[in-house]
Amino acid sequence: MDTTDQNNVAPATEIDTSGAPQQIVPDVDMDHPAVDNDPRAGTTAEQNRIDFNDPTISGSDQVAINLGMKTEEEAAKEAKRAAKKG
Repeated sequence: MDTTDQNNVAPATEIDTSGAPQQIVPDVDMDHPAVDNDPRAGTTAEQNRIDFNDPTISGSDQVAINLGMKTEEEAAKEAKRAAKKG
C-alpha cells in the first residue's frame, strides 16, 4: 500500500446531512474540538479510495479486494486446498 500520497481532501467548511433532515443549528463552530471537520487528516489517498458502503461485503474483504489481496473466503478455500494436498 502506498503511504506516501497525502489524501488531498480539504477540511469541511460546512455540514451536509446527506439527505437526512437538518437537525443542527446553522452556526456550528467548525473549529470546536467536538467537531471533526477533517476526519481524513493523516490518511493517504489509497486509504480514502476504499468504498465501505457495499452492504454485501465485509469491511475486511473490501480492504482486501481494494489492495489486491485475498478475501477471507478465498484465503479459507486456498488453505483447505493446501491441506488436502498435504
